[in-house]
This record gives sequence, structure tokens and C-alpha cells, in this order.
Amino acid sequence: MKLLPASSSVIVLLACLSGCGSWNPFSKPDPKTAPAELQAFTPSMAVKKVWSVSIGGAGEYSFNPVAVGSSIYAASNDGSVVKIDANSGQVAWKVRADVNLTAGVGANEKAVVVGGQKGLLLAYDTRGKLRWKMQASSEILAAPVVSDNVVLVHTIDNRVAAYDVENGSNKWTLERPLPILTLRVATGIAVKDQMAYISTPGGKLLSVALQNGGLRWEVSAAEPKGATELERVVDMSGAPAIVSGNVCAATYQGRVGCFDLSNGSNRWNKEISSEVGVAADERFVFAADNQGAVSGFALNGGANVWKNDKLKRRDLSTPVSFGRAVVVGDRFGFVHFLSREDGVFIARMPTDGSKVVSAPLIVGNNLVVQTKSGTVVAFATE
Repeated sequence: MKLLPASSSVIVLLACLSGCGSWNPFSKPDPKTAPAELQAFTPSMAVKKVWSVSIGGAGEYSFNPVAVGSSIYAASNDGSVVKIDANSGQVAWKVRADVNLTAGVGANEKAVVVGGQKGLLLAYDTRGKLRWKMQASSEILAAPVVSDNVVLVHTIDNRVAAYDVENGSNKWTLERPLPILTLRVATGIAVKDQMAYISTPGGKLLSVALQNGGLRWEVSAAEPKGATELERVVDMSGAPAIVSGNVCAATYQGRVGCFDLSNGSNRWNKEISSEVGVAADERFVFAADNQGAVSGFALNGGANVWKNDKLKRRDLSTPVSFGRAVVVGDRFGFVHFLSREDGVFIARMPTDGSKVVSAPLIVGNNLVVQTKSGTVVAFATE
């Protein structure tokens, strides 16, 4: 677990939240700390790999692919930015930025945007030509979001800045207080109807006007608890999920819950600790907690419908609702398909053996994931 103190000079603190100890390669794994062994089951969903593309490793960062129409854009730590045909896996183009990258990708029909070292923001056109560079206020860990004529960037100093998609000029900046300690994780932004919904450190969820940065509402998704600053970390995790007039989110050492999209009023919340955010569909909200349990909650009211705790300590990705399945990746490169109705395993697919770092992405009939080693893989149900 990596934490950041609130400081203009970013210092990374490593904290062993569950205890530290020496490792003996000849000793037997401790069942209390070892990742859960995968259980055998009879698949009830047929899944096949459609294509895979190697683009370069993520390093210590997390990268997510993004889809625009029938194209997928992806990036890697070594500076690679690629455009992939979503149906065939054919690489349309690949360019190399002149800096290592730390976040990406955000894209629409106008631009493809990634974050580089030391807060450098780079925008390409959809043919791979560099359009502009802009210096953000600090390091970028969360993928930029591109909507209409605006590029939104949330930096680790808890500033949200909007840039013009055409030339990179700054349109507005919103700065919020930064807690003493924050998780070094990628928070996220979701956009709907000219409003941006932003996860921030300290457990705050914001609603901001996309065009001018006006704050519509701000709510606490969770309240700090405990005697020490470490115990009181309740950062938002991942991007909010928007569905049916709700914006749903999860926090580390806090809660998962849904809020009214228009005014931020709390509709329900449940105690949970998650570093990877939530997914939602018209019936359920899905969350993977820090211990590796995946839960399904009723969208209306928040009742806990089911819980699958068979993936303990496997470091799960953000889940996604995919047809009759809920899909999560783990740190060993497996992609798990759970029944969205009751959470039982219905399929499982391997990738390259490295951690699935991105939230699974739905593109047409395909499900796309990106791994830490840099493989972008598409799956489809048969």
C-alpha cells in the first residue's frame, strides 16, 4: 500500500497495513495471508479469447484502455500510445511519447490524451499526431477524461483542471483541500449531461459543471474514523458509476453507496473498504473489497444481494457488469466471470499471468482488459 503525505514535494511512504514480515521461500504459505487457491467449478458460460496485443508494461502505474466507436486506445509506461481495431485486434498505429507515461487513456472523436512524468499532459489526434503538450500542477495518476471540447485532469495535489481539447489552454481549475495522508491510487471522473462527478481524497464526491468548473454539490461518501492519521484515511477509489439518476462510489476504509445525481443526497451506504471503485447496472451495484470479496448490492435501497469471498487476497480489479456476468480481474492475470444474480463462478479466463490493472472495458460484444505486463486482451461470449 502506498500513501502520500500532503506536501508540495511528493514523498512516497510505504505502509504495511496488514503486518510485515520476512519471507522464506522454503516455508509453506500462511493460509491467513496467502492468496486464495482457485476453486474448480463447471463453467456455465462459454468465453473465448478474440485477440491480444502487447503494447508495453505499466511499471508502477495503472493504465486503462478506452473505446471510441470501433477503436480502442491504450498506453504504457514506456511512452507507447496505440490505436487498436476493437473487432480484429489490428494495430492501426503506434506512437512513442518522448517521456514515460503515468496515466491514460482519455479519448473522444477529437483527441487521445495521456499523462506523462512530472505532470506533463499530452494530446494526440486520432491519427497519432501530437497536437499539444501542457504542464499540469502535479503528477497525474488517473486517466484524463475527454468530453466534448474539454479535457479533465485530476492531479495528486487534489486539483481538477479543464483544458481546451483543441489547443490545451486552461479553461478552469478547481482546488480542494488535501488530507494529511492520501492513498497513491488513481481516483476517477465520470461525465454525464455536462456535469463531471469526481472522486477525491478524503472521501469527498464532487459534482462540477463541465464548462466552467462551478461546484454544484460536494458530499462526504465516508467519514474518517480512528485515532491515527493512517486509520483515518478514507480516500475515494476509482471512478464513480452513474446509472438511473444515481452516482455510486466506494471508499477505502469507508463505505460503498449511491447518491442522488442532481443534489448529492445520500440514498444508501454500506460499510466496505475498496481501493478500486464500483460498477453498476439497472439492478445492482458491484464492489470488490480489499480482502478480495465481490458483493452485489441492490441499486434501489442497497440491500446486500450476494457476496463471493472465494478470491481472497487476489488483489481484484474494479468489476464490470457484462451481460449476465460480473467480471473482475486478479493479480495473477485471471479474469473471473461471476453470475450477476447470485455471484457464483460461471467462467474464468487467463491472460499473461500478470495483474489485470484496468477495469474491464466493454466494447460492443467484447470485454477488454489490460495487464501490468502490457497485454491488451479481448474476450467474447460464445
